[in-house]
Amino acid sequence: MNSPQVTLPKNSDDLSKLLATAGFTIQQQNYLRDFINCYSDHTKTSKQISQSSRPFLADDKNLGEFNLLFKEMYYPIVANRSFGSKIWDVDGNEYVDVMMGLGINLFGHNPSFIKEALIAQLDQGIQIGPQSELVGEVAELVSQLTGMERVCFSNTGTESVMSAIRIARAVTGRNKIVIFSGSYHGHFDGTLIKVNQAENNHSAIPLAPGVIPNFVNDVLVLDYGNPKSLEIIKTHQQELAAVLVVPVQTARPALQPKEFLHQLRELTQATEIALIFDEMVTGFRIHSGGAQAYFGVQADIATYGKIVGGGMPIGVIAGKSKYMNAIDGGMWNYGDDSYPQTQKTFFAGTFCKHPLAMTAAKAVLKYLQTEGSSLHQKLNERTTQFVTALNDYFAIEGLPLKMANFGSLFGSASVELSEGNSAASVAMGLLKYHLLDKGVHLLGVSGYLSTAHTDEDIHYIIQAVKDSVEQLRSGGFLPPRDSV
Repeated sequence: MNSPQVTLPKNSDDLSKLLATAGFTIQQQNYLRDFINCYSDHTKTSKQISQSSRPFLADDKNLGEFNLLFKEMYYPIVANRSFGSKIWDVDGNEYVDVMMGLGINLFGHNPSFIKEALIAQLDQGIQIGPQSELVGEVAELVSQLTGMERVCFSNTGTESVMSAIRIARAVTGRNKIVIFSGSYHGHFDGTLIKVNQAENNHSAIPLAPGVIPNFVNDVLVLDYGNPKSLEIIKTHQQELAAVLVVPVQTARPALQPKEFLHQLRELTQATEIALIFDEMVTGFRIHSGGAQAYFGVQADIATYGKIVGGGMPIGVIAGKSKYMNAIDGGMWNYGDDSYPQTQKTFFAGTFCKHPLAMTAAKAVLKYLQTEGSSLHQKLNERTTQFVTALNDYFAIEGLPLKMANFGSLFGSASVELSEGNSAASVAMGLLKYHLLDKGVHLLGVSGYLSTAHTDEDIHYIIQAVKDSVEQLRSGGFLPPRDSV
């Protein structure tokens, strides 16, 4: 394929008109135009690949909302290798990675203990159809680390959440569920919803075209951490099969409502509503036992993924036998008159329990057992120190930014900036691109630290933030220091 022209002409009339219409100063217009050209040149092969693939590849690649101002930079960095805390792109640029596989890589990229296990399994083959010989052992390891009684495996987080809801409905005989605003539970139609503000009754409406209203009629969307939500759950207790919770949301890491979770556990237990913890991000990250161990709350069902797969696609549904027996009918033995006695729901998937996923999961779980609590404690402390250093800098500079962390997950704790193309909101959008340009690979202003990140890496990120702020000041997108 012919490589497309990827640089934005310096005298681009279209961009100039757009910037002028949006009310940007000449200083801001010139700066933005120059930066876009510089960034596009620095990552030109990633941009070429994105353009060349677009006629055939339908792919949003987690880029966020499209902004016409940043059109010429709206493409993912294309990587060709990774190791430890670093990735290298197709232009040869090196990045300290804090996207970390969207939370997968707790141990950094390509850790030797997972790589060696996968190579050994590849030598034995990929047997799909027969049972993997590791399945029982991996299930027992999940049970030991999380305290859950029984475990089954799917391929993705979306599948796990979808199955957990089905199990809860099957066991309780009820239909309605509760989710909380700000949470993300994958792309299953039954959770792709938002609150219906017009009705003011906590009912849900589809989040996106193609999600039909019938899928969301049995969902209430409540305010997370708000005691009033508990009263609403009480009102609907006879209808509710489950309350689905992301214990700490990636978009709001500062919201860690321990007391609310304990009250929610007491309420759901008293009313026989299944409490489901979606631990895709928090599971095995904050603690080997996940957010449940950290907050001291035992859910009825929990879903896991990301870290436990060691880089391979995996989903885990784990929970109390009362609920998990709906997968296979419950416990029974050979040689006696026992048999499955629990009514089953439907659960299947060709690639569930994939030998490579089971191999990677065993390596991860055994490693966590061996390392013990010190692994999480040290990583969590280092992330807190990193976030504190950033917040100290933002405070000294008078910047409207504040970060928060939940263990090794970090993100913005700032009051949301106004939408649109104000200088402040554009500055926040540009900050991400400046950090990418300086070799910090991230998604928005959130990210993850891993055990592979060094003090040098952390210092590099902090300096990249400082340098980016100074550049944004020089472009007129942030007030000068003297005016702070």
